[in-house]
Amino acid sequence: MAGDTGTTALRELLFVVAVAAAGLLLAMVAVFTPWHATPGGAAPAGPVELHSPVGAVDEPGQSGRTDPTAG
Repeated sequence: MAGDTGTTALRELLFVVAVAAAGLLLAMVAVFTPWHATPGGAAPAGPVELHSPVGAVDEPGQSGRTDPTAG
């Protein structure tokens, strides 16, 4: 009975490592697989493009003032 403790612990540890490795593999597949389809096939994933609303960026020389009457 006492001799089985070491092999049982080793078997459980190997099972935990195998499940963790499978989880990492699935995560890597999810990260690096192109997910959006295009007419020519799958396109590579890229960062999201950010666009500011029109007029949100200050014009040169305005220094961030919002009150046109302030001088």
